[in-house]
Amino acid sequence: MHPTRKATAAAVTFLVLATAAAGCDSGSTTNASTVGSREPGCPAVLEEAKQAVKEAEDINAPWGGPTTGPEAVSGKTIAYVAQTMTNPGVSGVARGVQEAAKVLGWDVRTIDGQGTPAGIRKAFAEAIDLKPSGIVIGGFDPKSVTKQVERAEAAGIPLIGWHAAAAPGPSKDPKLFSNVTTRVEEVAEISADWIIARSGGRAGVVLFTDASIPFAKRKSDLIKKKLATCSDVELLSYEDIPIPEANSRTVDKVSSLQSRFGDRWTYSAAINDLYFDHAAPALRAAGHKGDGAPFNIGAGDGDPSAFERINGKQFQSATVPEPLSEQGWQIIDEFNRAFAGEPASGYVAPVHITTADNSGGALSWDSEGYRQAYRKIWDK
Repeated sequence: MHPTRKATAAAVTFLVLATAAAGCDSGSTTNASTVGSREPGCPAVLEEAKQAVKEAEDINAPWGGPTTGPEAVSGKTIAYVAQTMTNPGVSGVARGVQEAAKVLGWDVRTIDGQGTPAGIRKAFAEAIDLKPSGIVIGGFDPKSVTKQVERAEAAGIPLIGWHAAAAPGPSKDPKLFSNVTTRVEEVAEISADWIIARSGGRAGVVLFTDASIPFAKRKSDLIKKKLATCSDVELLSYEDIPIPEANSRTVDKVSSLQSRFGDRWTYSAAINDLYFDHAAPALRAAGHKGDGAPFNIGAGDGDPSAFERINGKQFQSATVPEPLSEQGWQIIDEFNRAFAGEPASGYVAPVHITTADNSGGALSWDSEGYRQAYRKIWDK
């Protein structure tokens, strides 16, 4: 999902976000870190945020995906072109694809693009040469392999993406039967809601992004916009650190932020969990406890290391994970619809928030009901 990006300069901006949020009854949340004696300036927003977070943290929500569709088409082969199998999201979806395909008796070949443009182009060309029934674009931009996509289209091979376009569902440009992903708007909003709800409507926030990635910048801009709906939430700093440079730059940046803001810095959000992996040493060195402020949420992915930090209460409190296995099953179902001549399902998985209280010690988010639902659709 995250190919190497061009570095951009880090910027530190001080903003006090004021809104004219309409009044309602006052509210506070349990475990809020900054709740004082006065009411927050956004009681209506706070109540909405608390309700949204409660729903997103539910691990027993009923299956809301498709329950009807074509019965299984037999004898198909799928090529899964992975951006890199070292990316936990890409590899997690690949395992879901393998598992679901096995139920249908389909063959799957996974080809690793090794995380480089040249490697991805080579992997995609190899996939086409296999003459598969369908190809999965696993975590990279189809526009980076234009010639290979054109070859696949000419050969009549349907393409389904995972995080291959900005929006979920069918796509004309790039041409995809469907793109499987959560909605960036919902991921951003629930991440901001978690901060608003947990802080009781009063927080000092640092936001980490990679502005060189349009998708990531849009996500962080949306988080910023939602935080601005609560007048007692202050965006202390909007930090632009390219993902490939997160390892080398985050520690120094976190140390600088700590020196600048001290106890005013109570919450953080980042477009990817990995920022908190690198932030942890600096926060520890500054004397912070792993389960204390700043309370950090990763707005996307939910890789195993993020779950480990959350379960161990080590400088990350929450993540908004992708349901990787479920999305792998959905990809196989979408292919089955394509092979049967039917339209894409249009299903988009709802956002989920994982915390130490609801993870059950797991290292990934796996929702309930989808395996049974898809088996019922296919087995007629």
